[in-house]
Amino acid sequence: MKYPIGIQSFEKIRREGYVYVDKTELVYQMVSRGSYYFLSRPRRFGKSLLLSTLDAYFSGKRELFKGLAIEGLEKDWKAYPILRIDLNTEKYDAPEKLDGVLDRNLSLWEELYGSRAYERTFGGRFEGIIRRAFQQTGKPVVILVDEYDKPLLQAISNPDLLDDYCKTLKGFYGAVKSMDEYIKFAFFTGVTKFSKVNVFSDLNNLEDISLNKRYATVCGVSETELHEIFDEEVGNLAEACGMTKPDCYAKMKKNYDGYHFSANSIGMYNPFSMLNTLANREFKDYWFETGTPSFLVELLQKTDYHLEYLQEERVTADVLNNIDVMAEDAIPIIYQSGYLTIHGYDERFKKFILGFPNKEVENGFINFLAPYYTRMRRTRAEFSIERFIDDVESGNAEKFMDRVKAFFSDGDYRIAGDAELYFQNALYILMKMMGFYVEVERPTSWGRMDMLVKTARYVYVMEFKINKTAEEALQQIIDKQYAAPFAASDRKVYLIGVNFSTVTRTVDDYKISTNE
Repeated sequence: MKYPIGIQSFEKIRREGYVYVDKTELVYQMVSRGSYYFLSRPRRFGKSLLLSTLDAYFSGKRELFKGLAIEGLEKDWKAYPILRIDLNTEKYDAPEKLDGVLDRNLSLWEELYGSRAYERTFGGRFEGIIRRAFQQTGKPVVILVDEYDKPLLQAISNPDLLDDYCKTLKGFYGAVKSMDEYIKFAFFTGVTKFSKVNVFSDLNNLEDISLNKRYATVCGVSETELHEIFDEEVGNLAEACGMTKPDCYAKMKKNYDGYHFSANSIGMYNPFSMLNTLANREFKDYWFETGTPSFLVELLQKTDYHLEYLQEERVTADVLNNIDVMAEDAIPIIYQSGYLTIHGYDERFKKFILGFPNKEVENGFINFLAPYYTRMRRTRAEFSIERFIDDVESGNAEKFMDRVKAFFSDGDYRIAGDAELYFQNALYILMKMMGFYVEVERPTSWGRMDMLVKTARYVYVMEFKINKTAEEALQQIIDKQYAAPFAASDRKVYLIGVNFSTVTRTVDDYKISTNE
């Protein structure tokens, strides 16, 4: 089997015999039901391939669709003039970078359809091209825009540059609405959705299908598609890894499945990780290794975000769809970037329940956060973690806490914002990196314990104080009976009071007691 890893051309995939997961029935549905669409999906999830498929379809290349679902649905196979632009090809670090990309594309189209001296702005030139393409071919125009938000995302930490890009793109995209009578179909893709910044304010006729259950499977690979198309390849992967095929399927699901793009929709596999795993016959964090923007961490820190909420965040649809609230809430962009996905929907409060989609993303994101919250160098991470794991799993609470002290005192540890929250987040990351069950701010009948860690044989109940004493922290655990829920457990329970000093920037004291 030939895997189309890194190949975004539908025509190349079909002509050169690469495997293709058929999404053409959904393509036909979109074209039949509407004219203007926007689709948000994480990076490496097949958006560019979908646009390429639409390009081939509207070019009337019927031969490329032989044997696919759309072959039995489409009867006309007409060719339309297509204006396609990909904004993923530039590093947008200055205003002229976006201007250059738009000018190059407009100039190429003007070579085909001509230009007018009075068309000076990007929007004006685009309008003229659309009009002349229709007049010269006698057919309405198809507009395909890939990664429309790439310039905006790269300028997200630079308000002046972001504002400049927003104004430029607003004028450019506004031409699509003003030229409606000459347009057959328009499709925009991106990772995120900017709205209040007015990028699409003049293009309010776009139908956002990002959370539409009908199109939840238009990108990615479903469980059914994995079994029907890749069953033999999964068998080869299982053999290479010394596993049974059922165990291999289970590991594939745990590592790469779990993306949901509407409430109660089926889970989708990350196609990039799935295809790389089958091709290389090795399990790795392929998608996560392709890069994570540091501004996501900056947003989490800036908004004093409790990291444990990443396991079960709750947001309304308005928040989920709107990246413009990121100054107060980092979750929309983290969701839209693919680090969180929809786990369910709370009908009573009309909120989506979010969490990590799979182990690849959870482990990768936690490890990525570690240096930002703990100042722990990646080169030392594995060395440190091994010893932490041994101590926690063996119930050696004294050694474990000594390592915690060393963990915070070693290197340039910086407290940012709420000191207790920052310390709590750092310990949460540490425990998650070790693979332990962790709860933060766990409610009890008498209050909230700061942190709970469970292993097969031990339970650690922890309370943190800032610039106080470890005795006070331990006494709070005892007074509020935080360990009571585990009284009947056969696991040994450690009660650990911790004081963190903002002066020395480390744990200056801890006290340990047990349930024995």
